[in-house]
Parts: sequence; C-alpha cells; structure tokens
Amino acid sequence: MQTPNPFAGAASASLPRREFAVVFMALLTVAAGNTALQTVLPAIARVIHLPDMMVAVIFSFSALLWTFSAPYWARQSDVRGRRRLMLVGSMGFLVSMTGCGIAIYAGLNGWLAPIATFAVFAALRSLFGIFGSAANPAAQAYVAGRTNEQDRTAALSSLSSAFGLGTIIGPAIAPLFILAPLGLSGPMFAFAGIALLVMVAVARILPDDDPTHRPGNAQMGSGAPSSEPNLAGAATGANVSAAAAGRPKRLSVKDSRIAPFMIFGFVSGSVQAASGQTVGFLVIDTLGGDALGSQHSIALIFMAGAFSTLLAQWVLIPQLRLTPPALMRWGTVIAAIGTAGIALSGNLYGLVLAFALMSMGYGLARPGFTAGASIAVSRAEQGGVAGAVTSVNGSCFVFAPAVGIGLYQFSHTLTYWLSAGALACLAVYAFTQPALRREPSDHVEN
Repeated sequence: MQTPNPFAGAASASLPRREFAVVFMALLTVAAGNTALQTVLPAIARVIHLPDMMVAVIFSFSALLWTFSAPYWARQSDVRGRRRLMLVGSMGFLVSMTGCGIAIYAGLNGWLAPIATFAVFAALRSLFGIFGSAANPAAQAYVAGRTNEQDRTAALSSLSSAFGLGTIIGPAIAPLFILAPLGLSGPMFAFAGIALLVMVAVARILPDDDPTHRPGNAQMGSGAPSSEPNLAGAATGANVSAAAAGRPKRLSVKDSRIAPFMIFGFVSGSVQAASGQTVGFLVIDTLGGDALGSQHSIALIFMAGAFSTLLAQWVLIPQLRLTPPALMRWGTVIAAIGTAGIALSGNLYGLVLAFALMSMGYGLARPGFTAGASIAVSRAEQGGVAGAVTSVNGSCFVFAPAVGIGLYQFSHTLTYWLSAGALACLAVYAFTQPALRREPSDHVEN
C-alpha cells in the first residue's frame, strides 16, 4: 500500500509543493504546540493546585481574543500579503509559548503562587489569541487563492490535515521534553524553538506577495519561480486592488452565502471543544493514577484520534472524492457515534476507540465546512472568508471549554451525552439545509 501523501492533489502548477509544505508546517507547528499544551495543562493544574475551571478560562480568554483579531488579520493579509501575516502569527505563537513556559516553570518551582501563575500564564497566552490568529486566515487564503474550484477541496483538506498531524506529533513528543530541570514546562520551550525554525522557512521560501511592494518584487521571492502562474497572478492582482482601495472588504459571517456554513462550523467546533477539553481530566479521574503518570494514556488517546483524522483527510477524502456536503453530513454522524461511545467506555481501550471514531468524524466534517464556505464566494473574497472561518473556529473555544468542564463537574459522562445529542441535531441540519446540500458544480466562481 502506498503511503498517503498529504500534498497529493494540494499542489498544482500555481501552488508548488515546496510552498505548500512551508504553509503546512506553519499550521502543523501551531497545532502540535497547542495540543501538547492541552495534554500537559491538566497535569500542571493538578500539580500547582489550580481548579479545573481555571484551565478552561485560560483557553476561553485566548479564544475570545482570537475571535475578534482573526478578521482584522485576514483583511491585513489582503493589504500586506499572506507571507507577512503568517510570520506575524508564527511570532505570536513563539513569544506566547516562551512566556507561558517561563510562567509555568516559575509556578512549578514555587516562585509564583498558584493564582499568580494563572494570571501570568493567561496574560501571556493572550498574545497567541491576539497575534497567533494571523497565521490561519493567511494560510487558508494563500492556498485558496492559488487553486481552482475543482482542486480547492482537496487542497484545503490537505491543509486542514496539518492540525491532525500536529495533534499526533504534539502528544507524541511532549513527554520527551518533560525533563529536568524544566519538567512540565519543557514542551512549551521546545515548541517555541520549532516555531523559530518555521519562521525562517516562511521568510526564505514563500514568495514576497506584499502588494505594496514593487510589482517585480511581488512576483519574486527566495525560492519562488521567476514568473507567477495565472491563478497566483489573479490573486496578487486582487490584493493590489484591495491595497489600492485601502479598505479591503470584510466578509461578514452573516453573509447569506456563508451563514449556514458558519452555523455548522460554530456548532461542530463548540461541541468538539467542549468534549475534547475534558478528556485529560476524564483519564486522570476514571482510569486511576496520578496526574503525571496519566500523561501517557492521555497522549495515546489524542494520538489515536489524530491518526483517524489523518486517515479521513489523507485517504478517505481524496480516494472517495467526497464533496463538502457529503463531508459535513457523514462526518457529523460518525462524530456523534464516537462521542456517545466515549460516554459508554469504561476502560482505556474503549476510550481510544471511541475518541478515534469521534475524531474521524470531525476530520471529515471540518474540512467540508471550510471548503464549502470557500467555494461559496468569489476568488477575490478568499481573504474575507478565511477570516470568517478562522474567527468562527476561535469563537468555539470562548465558552465551550468552560461549559464542558462545568458539565463534567456534575457527571463525567454528561458532557459527552449532550455533545452526541447536539451532533445528531447538527446532522439533521446538514441533511436538510439547502446551502449545505449544494454541490461545488452548482457554484459559479468569479
């Protein structure tokens, strides 16, 4: 069997594989770092004696900032170019992870009181919410602006798989960095170092697409071809027009063309955030063992979920040629079954299987929502729709983690039963909403 290639179908004459690989790595690093943080933070909270709800508050505050900042950065990517905004996002991630690592290290060693550790960590994490959100819409717009409608679903699905691969790598290597003298803060410093390397690659390999530079410079970059193909040139031309206008159009999430996709994305993302945020606590509380000793079990569960996500995005989507409507429908159904399975599981192997099934469902549904929204608008609006998608993805983590952990306090399975019910309702919405049933061939791209 041939090894799945995440770049197969993603690259084209207008999107060289080398460039796609760099964009892919930028998102993968953020996903890996955030998942590593998600897997070690429950243990950190228990060691420092922070209430479980504090963990949710940290992520919620950062997500709130992300929600408001993402559309701004998306518009700036139209004015200043995608590469520059990917650098801003990577820098935000690097500074945030470094600062969070310092705060946690101080808290673990008793140099800061628990509440002071929480306050400093939350403040530094907010830097990621403000600046880190620049990378995602810029990356999506970069890929969407250089692919045609027929290739875009595969390309954006491949780009989405960066998150799936990141959630494998993050939990897999996070325990390797839990070493003296850094302890549980080690993974944060490690991923900050990786982000620095990614920034260098983005700066050196991606072409300078800043439309405010001279036309000759906009077509040239380190490692870029000397002449830009038509699709890239069209995207650059759109950027130049936007820059000349000074006020690139902001695409509202209420726009009738994308509103159903935004609703689908918000509900599915919120359910995923609520159920995923409690997994670490569920393992610690129900499978026995101390907080630090449970890290391997938590990592195993997240890795199984990530592998199934990649199976969906690297194998099922390209091999079955699934369209956005099919991805949203059946992905939601599969996610609902897996979520209910977590509520029924009483051992580690049951949790691994159920979480993997849930993750496979999201691995289908989330790219369907992203690609469907992208195809619903014109090429000139790709920056706007990327900002809307990124904003909605961030908003899912504002209240959902706190709600999930709050429900968890009442019953360890309540979060998962309610999440499964919400996904079942969302599946009905995906099957019946006309906009979500429209095939790509029904759209006319400008």
